[in-house]
Amino acid sequence: MLIAQKLKEDNIAEYLLYMWQVEDLIRANSLDIDKIDGQIISRFDQPDDVKAEIREWYENLIEMMRREGVAEKGHLIINRNIISELTDLHTRLLKSPHEGDYSAAYYKTLPFIVELRSKSQDKEMPELETCFSALYGYLLMRLQKKEVSGETQAALSQISTFLRLLSQKYKQDRAGELEA
Repeated sequence: MLIAQKLKEDNIAEYLLYMWQVEDLIRANSLDIDKIDGQIISRFDQPDDVKAEIREWYENLIEMMRREGVAEKGHLIINRNIISELTDLHTRLLKSPHEGDYSAAYYKTLPFIVELRSKSQDKEMPELETCFSALYGYLLMRLQKKEVSGETQAALSQISTFLRLLSQKYKQDRAGELEA
């Protein structure tokens, strides 16, 4: 919860990837708050009142996952809404005459997005979600200590650079500092 709050303020892309990881951690613990408490919350070096807040945060996420039907797969509405917000901002940035740097980063990334979508089972997945899915898949592969080809690493590096820029623009937009 504390990490999520900080990430949401500082870097929306990292926040979204973190929240996807939290969804998977909840699933890995069978949506059981006691397991999550034992495996995750108890390991935090925090006072008991902070741990109680973290536990409540997890309990709320578990309830949302059950209610929204994403207990086995998929993403919470709060996370899908972030993709929607980022997609709206992305569209505005591409249309803005003031955002040439953003457009250049996007068009440099686009061939990788197209290639990833062609390999994906979900050909209709939105472009930004494709980017996030690729990065999340890479993070999972690293956790499993699996090999990643140089070509894939180059694609992920470009996608990461693009999403970092989008996150910066999102933060500027939220602060009212963006002309787009």
